[in-house]
Amino acid sequence: MQLFPHQQKALDLTAGKNRVAYYLDMGLGKTFVGGEKANSYPERIVLVCQKSKIDDWISHFKEHYPLTVFDLTNKKQLEEFTGTIGKCVGVINYDLVFRRSYFARISGFTLVLDESSIIQNETAKRSKFILKMQPENVILLSGTPTAGKYEKLWSQLRLLGWNISKELFYKQYVETEWIEDHNSGFRIPHVVGYKNVDRLKKKLAEHGAIFMKSEEVFDLPEQVMIPVHSKPTKEYRKFMRDAVITIEGREFIGDTTLSHRTYSRMMCSYLNKERVAAFKDLVQSTEDRLIVFYNFNDELNTMQAALAELERPFSVVNGETKDLAAYEEHGDSITFVQYQAGAMGLNLQKANKIIYFALTDRSELFEQSKKRIHRIGQEKTCFYYLMICPGTVEEDILHTLELRKDYTDELFKKYQEGFDW
Repeated sequence: MQLFPHQQKALDLTAGKNRVAYYLDMGLGKTFVGGEKANSYPERIVLVCQKSKIDDWISHFKEHYPLTVFDLTNKKQLEEFTGTIGKCVGVINYDLVFRRSYFARISGFTLVLDESSIIQNETAKRSKFILKMQPENVILLSGTPTAGKYEKLWSQLRLLGWNISKELFYKQYVETEWIEDHNSGFRIPHVVGYKNVDRLKKKLAEHGAIFMKSEEVFDLPEQVMIPVHSKPTKEYRKFMRDAVITIEGREFIGDTTLSHRTYSRMMCSYLNKERVAAFKDLVQSTEDRLIVFYNFNDELNTMQAALAELERPFSVVNGETKDLAAYEEHGDSITFVQYQAGAMGLNLQKANKIIYFALTDRSELFEQSKKRIHRIGQEKTCFYYLMICPGTVEEDILHTLELRKDYTDELFKKYQEGFDW
């Protein structure tokens, strides 16, 4: 396989190490680096990824390496994998691996974690399970290993062989302050910054972690953010005031912070007729390929209904479907992508325009989504159309994402406290 110079450099810097992390920016080809490193070890390979990426990884190994590849989500193929002697590859998703007791017993294999930031919460079942596995070699792959938050590296550091306690890690590298939790009444630590960052980066390098940003490697095209505003509706105002409203026969009750936040976002997106009309106008303004990011199934249904008369080909990537045929074959196609299913890992650089019909509240997904078109092979300026209702929760979410932070329930509470119509 012919690698790019930066990919070969990453392999050279980790030569001889059996636990490595390739934190290569989205678009730099960490799939190829990870695959080459895994193939360099003699042990069999267990690769854990998102469910939507299973077919991609299976195809990658079948195309580039003379290895037998198994889909371990299939019980019959799992049985074949367990009985196979010699080197082979098994691919499974994060939400299934901890349900297969076989992986708790085996040792002497190469463990590859694609998008390893998924195990940043060490208290989650899948994280606990993976941290107890007994691989001979470990390869971590991520374009956003921390989403700008070094404290979320700790579980990945354990897999790299750095056996520092979480308490000591925080003491040496994380600045915290104690604030009162409104729910419990107790004081809890809140991260406000970092210290000894140069020493931390040196330790990470010693434990096989390679960080590489796109701008260090390639001169990628300019990125242009374009806001598309639509006014908040009277229904949104009423819901924010009363926390309950009925729209077209459906009752929305915001009796918890989560439900209130979710429904307020819906009223800015698919329940806002001005937003839907602006979206349709935006689509009609170009015959170019378009990528559209959304959160909820109702948003997808509303967008597709609004565009039905245009008769343009479309693709869909969500938790139930991954169909990119129209994207691949038609220059005027529209590809609808649900954040959770497609913000990470897809190569969509045939397009240079993304419409955010609604924003995600997770910084990592937002940053990853932008890189679906801004990557190797892109030669055109990348345009991002941010559909926003000014003066609403959406504006607060955008501000938080621009700071590369997640928009949490705690932030929403503060937003509500300052809300005054």
